[in-house]
Amino acid sequence: MIDLKSFGKSLAYAAKGVLRVARTEQNFRIECIMAMIVIAAMYLLGLRGTEKAILTLAIALVLVLELMNSIFERLVDLLKPRIHYYVEEIKDIMAGSVLIAAAGAAAIGIFIFWPYFVKLVG
Repeated sequence: MIDLKSFGKSLAYAAKGVLRVARTEQNFRIECIMAMIVIAAMYLLGLRGTEKAILTLAIALVLVLELMNSIFERLVDLLKPRIHYYVEEIKDIMAGSVLIAAAGAAAIGIFIFWPYFVKLVG
């Protein structure tokens, strides 16, 4: 049986984590603003369901990776007293994964939105 009280607490903890990252990480806030713009454009331009689904997955991927990046940064910061050159590498690699996901999401957005913008302008 599902314990709704426990489930509600889990949701509250998850929301608290997302809000903490939103308060402390500028890139996450920028990505959230971009996500809202994309979502608004999806509905204003009347995209098909599959296009909306693909864009939603791309948005989720970028935001989840940014959350993971924040986790890794905090974890490796615990190692600072014993500074190791891997600390910088881990942070750079994780940031690179977010960059690649964001570039891929932007490319997906261009591929999907381009015909709608051409139709709108032309």
